[in-house]
Amino acid sequence: MRLEGKVALISGGARGIGAAEARLLAREGAVVVIGDVLEKEGRQLEEEINESGGRTLFTRLDVTSEEDWQRAVQLTVEKFGKLDILVNNAGIIIRVPIEKTTVENWDLTMAVNAKGVFLGTRAVLPVMRKAGGGSIVNLSSNAGIVGSLAAAAYSASKGAVRLFTKSTAIQHAKDGIRVNSVHPGPINAPMLDEIMADPKKFQEIVNTIPLDRLGEPEEVAYAVLFLASDESSYVTGSELVVDGGATAH
Repeated sequence: MRLEGKVALISGGARGIGAAEARLLAREGAVVVIGDVLEKEGRQLEEEINESGGRTLFTRLDVTSEEDWQRAVQLTVEKFGKLDILVNNAGIIIRVPIEKTTVENWDLTMAVNAKGVFLGTRAVLPVMRKAGGGSIVNLSSNAGIVGSLAAAAYSASKGAVRLFTKSTAIQHAKDGIRVNSVHPGPINAPMLDEIMADPKKFQEIVNTIPLDRLGEPEEVAYAVLFLASDESSYVTGSELVVDGGATAH
């Protein structure tokens, strides 16, 4: 098992990509703490993983709340003795043109997607430093590398995650803390439900992908697994794109 003996905390871990990450990391030997505001889905996933032989615990986590982050990290350490891996996975998208983007749209997107990553990272740094190291994996997006036609706030927030990742990696390399970002493209997950419900929009998205299909949550989860594991021990400040080639042209 690639994560035997490690403890991971995943934000936004109750469904979609986060749930795929939780299942995979647990299957590879990690104890997984699922943090999410979706309590019903989170507790169902907790039960599913535990019944299948994994070890997991759900805790309610609003990533925009400093207090929630402190409580989640404290709970993880109290229950399992340490925290080796943080996956900053939680994110939202509001698809509107810039002129129709309200201040409330902008602030909420930044609060969840960028501030949430900052708060989570800041909360785990002392714990990881004390333990002699750890791995932080931040979920950005291919929209954090190239511009977005219909979601400028989302793209800006994910670009912030990309560069925050690199800054954290540089600042904490001497603490043995590795920090990397994963950049999914269009993934068959709840965030794309609105697009998938419209055949024309769906086909327009697929036409931008050289592999000619959406990605699956598990394909992103395997990228996270690599960066979380000791197999990537010489990788920090890097970005791993999982987008079917969409940003290659």
